[in-house]
Amino acid sequence: MADLHGQYDWSCPLRSVYYGPGCLSTTLPKLLDRLNVKAAMIVTGQSLFSKTDVVKKVEAVLKHHSAFVGTFYDIGQHSPIANIRNGVQSLRNCGADAIVSIGGGSPIDAAKVMIHLRLQDNGGAMLTHIAIPTTLSAAEFSIVGGYSDQTGSKVTICDPQIIPAAIIMDAELTLATPERLWLSTGMRALCPEILNRPLVPPPVKHLCYAALADLFKYLPECKANPEAVSVRQKLQLVAWMSYWPINIEYKGIGLSHTLGHKLGATYHIPHGITSCLTLAPVVALKAQVATEEDKEWLAGALFHLREPSTGSLDSDVFKLSGLIIDRVASRLVAELGLTSTLKEYNVPRSDPPNIAERALGSRADSVYPRVVTLLEGLYAT
Repeated sequence: MADLHGQYDWSCPLRSVYYGPGCLSTTLPKLLDRLNVKAAMIVTGQSLFSKTDVVKKVEAVLKHHSAFVGTFYDIGQHSPIANIRNGVQSLRNCGADAIVSIGGGSPIDAAKVMIHLRLQDNGGAMLTHIAIPTTLSAAEFSIVGGYSDQTGSKVTICDPQIIPAAIIMDAELTLATPERLWLSTGMRALCPEILNRPLVPPPVKHLCYAALADLFKYLPECKANPEAVSVRQKLQLVAWMSYWPINIEYKGIGLSHTLGHKLGATYHIPHGITSCLTLAPVVALKAQVATEEDKEWLAGALFHLREPSTGSLDSDVFKLSGLIIDRVASRLVAELGLTSTLKEYNVPRSDPPNIAERALGSRADSVYPRVVTLLEGLYAT
């Protein structure tokens, strides 16, 4: 690889990751003692709270430990800022010294932003955060917190202090997650764009290779046998590999993910579904415009997908794009029942130029016309 200079910073304050079916009941009490949590408030969404018993299970453990002070369940899709501000007020009212977030990217990101806002308060103390994910978004491993502002636009903050202190991945808790949500967030984890992101060190990119291969294997297995807790647990570990915690914000998060930000909050499209929409065409575009170094990383994925090299770097990248688009991504999306279109989500046909401009930052970007064409193609695919 051409770039042999860089750095890796550990993602403090992340101290522990516990995983295993049924591990909630044994690991959460240990964490409460270890992190000296006395008053924990749960942050979650309405559906998880009212339609499943997942939140009640966590509440029971906290109550048994005399550490439960309340549940805030008004976190909507894409973490609206109004919900977050109400959550901050609830934190003040109940005197919580910790947040236990439960769910996917929205409640986990909301908890991060709530902690960030509390730190900005006069005399606001640092809150401990324990995350219990029930999707494959991997938001729990990121130092970035996202929310949607009053206009519906996606906003992000980056602060190493807001990453959870501990994460509990108990696959039994994911059985209640709707299939479309679970599998679509797995498609989000599938994104190979981490291979192109600046500042991501080589060891993390090699984890991405392994995650790519495992997602191709285990997502269809989970679709075929959704009650297989062992497969779900493997997928949670793969999501961890796909977004290994690092204390540097990933500058240039990738076009598929960026388009997901612009589409998701504005048009109320779940983030996993935006990946199903944009992943395949973005990979095709990147195969055409990537740097030589990025092509090396992309071509390296062939080995992990058990595909032989063509003997040419450019041909290898072209082959990879074909595999992801024709044999893997598009087919996998169809097999998982995740096929969607922008028309289905009522995105006006006049909007692609504005979406592309917001994603790229300028219409002067050299790939702007290609991205507009890409988006226009999502009305029919």
